[in-house]
Amino acid sequence: MKHLFVVFIFFAGSFPALSQQDAWVYLSDKENVSASLANPTTILTQKALNRKNRHNVAIDERDVPVNENYISQLKSQTGITVMAKSKWFNAVHVRGSETDINALKNLSFVSRVDFADKSLNTSRVSQPNDKFVIEDIQVDFAYGSTQNQVEMINVNSLHIDDFTGEGITIAVLDAGFPNVNTMGAFQRLRNNGDLLGGYDFVDRTPNVYAFSGNSHGTNVLSTMAGFIQDQYVGTAPDASYYVFRTEDVFSETPVEESYWVEAAERADSLGVDIINTSLGYFGYDNPNYSYTAANMNGQTAFISKGANIASEKGILVVTSAGNAGNSSSYKGVGAPADAAGVLSIGAVDANGQYAFFSSRGSEIQPTQKPDVVAKGLAAAVITSGNAIASANGTSFSSPIMAGGIASLWQALPDASNFEIMDVVRRSASQYETPDYFLGYGIPDLALAFELGFEAEEEVFEFKLFPNPVWQDLFIHIPSTIEEIKLIIYDVLGKAIIQQQLSKSKTSIDVSELSSGWYMVRLQNKNTSKTYKLIKS
Repeated sequence: MKHLFVVFIFFAGSFPALSQQDAWVYLSDKENVSASLANPTTILTQKALNRKNRHNVAIDERDVPVNENYISQLKSQTGITVMAKSKWFNAVHVRGSETDINALKNLSFVSRVDFADKSLNTSRVSQPNDKFVIEDIQVDFAYGSTQNQVEMINVNSLHIDDFTGEGITIAVLDAGFPNVNTMGAFQRLRNNGDLLGGYDFVDRTPNVYAFSGNSHGTNVLSTMAGFIQDQYVGTAPDASYYVFRTEDVFSETPVEESYWVEAAERADSLGVDIINTSLGYFGYDNPNYSYTAANMNGQTAFISKGANIASEKGILVVTSAGNAGNSSSYKGVGAPADAAGVLSIGAVDANGQYAFFSSRGSEIQPTQKPDVVAKGLAAAVITSGNAIASANGTSFSSPIMAGGIASLWQALPDASNFEIMDVVRRSASQYETPDYFLGYGIPDLALAFELGFEAEEEVFEFKLFPNPVWQDLFIHIPSTIEEIKLIIYDVLGKAIIQQQLSKSKTSIDVSELSSGWYMVRLQNKNTSKTYKLIKS
């Protein structure tokens, strides 16, 4: 069965023959790397460069496109269909017989092949298919149907102060966006020039507003951008939006992960600030492709690794935790909600109580999952027929939160994506006592603004984030300091990591550290500060 984060359930129609295999082909190199990095406007938009500069995100070889000559050669190989490409991974997603795909290893520019059916690489235990089933004037909004879901996270307080997402760009990666370009609920969005377009990566067409099997993306977008006078207001009514179709509802194959990464790369190049995705992956039509519970570690699924790179690039990735909480088998989060670099959103009801279907975190994930929660049971959405409806699913708690965060980020424009995630978590109702059902709880975005504003006032202070940390630890260095030495000590007081940091190097990889407590000292000839660090 085909599942989405939505109240509607779609049954699979025609699936590709299981004799055909999916695989990622990793390439050996790229062309014109030095020239591209020396002239970054040839590979990225100015908006993307501005965002990276604002958050001290380095431009690196991952931003350089895949060698199109290599792709052409792959397309010409016997029995091979190229489905998607990824510049971040320097990889191409192909489909073909096992024999034809293995033959690609003989090409001089192919460094390795990774089959989606891991039994063709290493042994694999299959799992059942379970992909989230349910689903410049002062602002004076009458929220109507959205009042409960808006007030629950206190984003209405930000709206009163005219923080409505203006200047923040959100990419929505989803399944279908029919009628978004014509329906009345998005008329205000279009009139303001905030519907920036998009692309259908599944059918390879810019006509992303055509009906493609469902209207899930339309429903999701409405929780952020929808507006019907005195009846309905989304959580970020003045943000700008790109819409990208990456989900094919008529089959469940790993290529959808590749479509997602390709869309995330497009979003990065366009300077997008936030990605919302109400999709997730665990089981596939071919059970040999399916993940196991142990694979939901944020490091295995292609989409999760891609989401982490998007986060490194300065994008705040918000994703639905999933709707497996009531499953008879695996009840946990799927991919990319398992990724350490994303903000995974669970669901609650109108009273703030755990929604029975919301996927749960576990010790398998490297960081607390879900991170936080928002309304997902009986959430107000707008259908492609321009009608207000009620729907269930973390599909809707995620964009409700993503829109709220867009309004928050407008209020804290100098904060990085990691800093925004940190204040959102710290503002939540059970920050001191998180659990696997609600994570850190329900955020109070007005409180998050206060926490962030206080942090921005401390311009001469060092800041370490995220904390707890799983992989990349970022250090904010005050503008008055050029270089600083970082030393990490274990519980016995032994110095185990020492590095010089500067304006051009503000992060270190601590993934090799074991879970536990550490002390971090930042020092130069004029100052010395010590901080407690938790390694997840």
